[in-house]
Amino acid sequence: MQNNLLAGKKGIIFGALDEKSIAWKTALQCHAAGAKLVLSNAPVALRMGEINKLADATEAPVVGADVTNMDDLKKLFEEAQKHFNGGVDFILHSIGMSLNVRKGKSYTEIDYGFNQKTLDISAMSLHRVLRTAWDMDAINEWGSVVALTYIAAQRVFPDYNEMADAKALLESVTRSFGYHYGVRKKVRVNTISQSPTRTTAGSGVKGFDGFVNYAEKMSPLGNASGDACASYCVSLFSDLTKYVTMQNLFHDGGFSFTGVTQAVIEQMEK
Repeated sequence: MQNNLLAGKKGIIFGALDEKSIAWKTALQCHAAGAKLVLSNAPVALRMGEINKLADATEAPVVGADVTNMDDLKKLFEEAQKHFNGGVDFILHSIGMSLNVRKGKSYTEIDYGFNQKTLDISAMSLHRVLRTAWDMDAINEWGSVVALTYIAAQRVFPDYNEMADAKALLESVTRSFGYHYGVRKKVRVNTISQSPTRTTAGSGVKGFDGFVNYAEKMSPLGNASGDACASYCVSLFSDLTKYVTMQNLFHDGGFSFTGVTQAVIEQMEK
């Protein structure tokens, strides 16, 4: 329970697929903290996932939206404003998809058509969401937008493939739009660079178990869980972080600033 940290606040959660999803866990914690929600995902994800169960648990309507379609996003914000009888206080962008990863293509031989779709869905979708909200004046003053990213935007993880480029673009959109939205309406925009987390989407990356095990050994505090990330999201949606914006915030148990650990040394010396 988050002690009503979000009491009176209203938000849109993108990307909850199943109980493993960080978006799913975040929706539950936001609801427990007193927020009212609207849930959204792509129509195909709504058919594949279990979002209606989450909707029941959080007393939230589900509005399908293709995040590459401006008309869909406009309809989503219209429905959200109608449901909330006003604007939105926070948004979680938990969206990522790589066709090249799905098709097993290595980074050196990516299909550029697939790549364009990956960048559009995984990164420019945040720009589209913010642009739609901007045009409709849909986010309230001192609102908060959070998008989920990964440290592969800064460091090479070979099997993370083109998603590394997508995350780098996502973080750039966060900084650039964060500036404009901050000046205009005190809306803050940040990314959370989360530990590798065993979600349905994350588990599809080649060598994912190796990612998780290595990060666990390299992190002084260990890997941050999906539930812990959800708690961090709640804090960023709250008024306790009103002056944090345009940041890429590492939530990874210290992995991002650790050169080597004794556990890794011992593993290499075996």
